[in-house]
Amino acid sequence: MANTKSAEKRNRQSEKRRVSNRPVKSRLKSTLKTSRAAVKETKGDAANAILAGGFSEIDKAAKKGVIKKNTANRYKSRLAKAAKDKAAAK
Repeated sequence: MANTKSAEKRNRQSEKRRVSNRPVKSRLKSTLKTSRAAVKETKGDAANAILAGGFSEIDKAAKKGVIKKNTANRYKSRLAKAAKDKAAAK
């Protein structure tokens, strides 16, 4: 348990942030999972259409500070690469 007023306040702030970040992070994970699965299953250029929804959700999470900017860029890069590789393998 917190011993000082500042520690108690920090706990309250952390809990508030955790509660507000949780649905964003959950939605991000779900979107990433479905986007990755969809890219694997689609044939050709249809995979590119799937990327828009995934990119949007990643950007929203980064904008809200749930994930860092570089993490968002890494997720988008890997998703785009998977789609590009799938399109090239048709």
